[in-house]
Amino acid sequence: MTAGGKTVDFYRPPATLQFPPGDWELSLDEVRRRMADRLAHVEEAIRAAADTVGRRREEIQIILATKTVGPERLRLAAELGLLRFGENRAQELRVKSAALADLPIEWHFIGYLQRNKIKDVCPRVALLHSLDRLELATALEAWLAGHSTSLPPDRLPLPVLIEVNISGEPNKHGVPPTQAVELARQIASLPHLALQGLMTVASAEGSAPLVRAQFARLRQLAEEIQDLRLPGVEMRHLSMGMSHDFPLAIVEGATLIRLGTAILGPRPPAG
Repeated sequence: MTAGGKTVDFYRPPATLQFPPGDWELSLDEVRRRMADRLAHVEEAIRAAADTVGRRREEIQIILATKTVGPERLRLAAELGLLRFGENRAQELRVKSAALADLPIEWHFIGYLQRNKIKDVCPRVALLHSLDRLELATALEAWLAGHSTSLPPDRLPLPVLIEVNISGEPNKHGVPPTQAVELARQIASLPHLALQGLMTVASAEGSAPLVRAQFARLRQLAEEIQDLRLPGVEMRHLSMGMSHDFPLAIVEGATLIRLGTAILGPRPPAG
């Protein structure tokens, strides 16, 4: 695909940066070196994608996807200047945020949120990416209203993004695109939530043109919502793009890219 006359495609790191699962058995010093090399290459790819459409690197933030990655490795990432972490699981968020409390980490929640886990997530996150249903929005509102005096001032209202199932795939979470505008209207009526944008996960098996079209559709949805001028709603963020497709997301306006394996390397073995 082209943007600004230049080719934009999926992210494909060179063979020297692709390591087998045994990477998890290496010393932390070696892991840090490899992580630094991966980050440097990712930065080049971010800048190249941004340049094709005249965007500035400063417009794009890396959210380090930390699922299953232990605190000791995340400390290495923080040493490299990565300080925005995105967690998928409430239990892991609780444990890791406590273990890394001495670091200036900005925690984001990027996974499916069950209502009974709200108490574990809300006090700890700067941004919830995965608000995908009115039931969750009203539960968040009720919990935040009931704990407004005990939460730090910067946690109220809680910044949230609507997760949209832009691909329509049944295995993905998110509100259908046709219902996103109505959900935005409903969130706008909840005083303890501040809608700041949209999030999506594109098709994992789709072609580059298809994936880019899905990201473009999310941007168009955000523009539709912004044009409504709903009270307290500001479409500041598009959270889209992961380790394989973030260049395509950047050319379509991503402000938050959720990167895991591209920087951290292979995930640790299960269990």
